[in-house]
Amino acid sequence: MIETVLLNHIKTELANKSLSIPVYFEIPANPPVEFIIIERTGGRFDNYLYRSTFAFRSYAATLAEAAALDEIIVGIVEDSVKQKEISQARLNSHYNYTDTSTKKYRYQAVFDFVHY
Repeated sequence: MIETVLLNHIKTELANKSLSIPVYFEIPANPPVEFIIIERTGGRFDNYLYRSTFAFRSYAATLAEAAALDEIIVGIVEDSVKQKEISQARLNSHYNYTDTSTKKYRYQAVFDFVHY
């Protein structure tokens, strides 16, 4: 399943960078200050390949920290093509996505994938 491939890849690469930032599929009941959320926002199956769009949300204490974390995640996700299940990882866009209802700083990176 592509979700777990991405989750494991991001966790491994963050650990390799000596960063202990948790990565989740949904916001936990008591979230830490800094964390990443992975969400599949769309996809299809075409010519024996899956094409999926994912959003990676980087939460942090300040807007600058969320932006810096977003840059790290963008680099890690771009390298996900090293995984045998992923043949393409293309950055669609990334931007300030601060949650105004909870007043939590976050950035969002949207990627389009081709995978098996």
